[in-house]
Amino acid sequence: MSVAAFAFYLFALSTLTGGLFTVISRNPVHSVLWLILAFISSAGLFVLLGAEFVAMLLIIVYVGAVAVLFLFVVMMLDVDFSALKAEMARYMPLALLIGIIILMQLGLVFGSWHAAESAEGARAAVTPDDAENTAALGLILYDQYFLIFQLSGLILLVAMIGAIVLTLRHRTDVKRQNVLAQMYRDPAKAMELKNVKPGQGL
Repeated sequence: MSVAAFAFYLFALSTLTGGLFTVISRNPVHSVLWLILAFISSAGLFVLLGAEFVAMLLIIVYVGAVAVLFLFVVMMLDVDFSALKAEMARYMPLALLIGIIILMQLGLVFGSWHAAESAEGARAAVTPDDAENTAALGLILYDQYFLIFQLSGLILLVAMIGAIVLTLRHRTDVKRQNVLAQMYRDPAKAMELKNVKPGQGL
């Protein structure tokens, strides 16, 4: 067995193990840690496929941001997981039915998938032969599809601003800072000097 085949079976086994224990773990913190293992193993599989850019994105974005955020939220929030599990038991028959349907669909397509004959030619026509995976992706995004890439970034920015505006609620019982009032205040009116005699209070 070659080193690549051994690494593939190792990453595949750890990915399946991480995904399985993410679902069946009773402790939510342990579930997030198993999820991180599944992400790292999936990144290893992408490296074996030659997609190192996708592997690094998976580690930086999902492991470094999303999974760590899940971990902090689970550890810091006082969530009653016993009540959540009791609610989940009500929907268990429906979840099992959906799982069986998905397994049947995977069984139907298993073995029938194959790569198109023109895939290698189409890939070679877009990327240069001497360019690596990350360099070829950068050439495509920032050369051929530069305007579409920038427009998608603007759409995401507008969506983020819209989400902030829609969820922003001004509460009357919260004391907020008024910067202009602090800048325009008169020191003569803002301070009051008192002559306190010894032995007396204010």
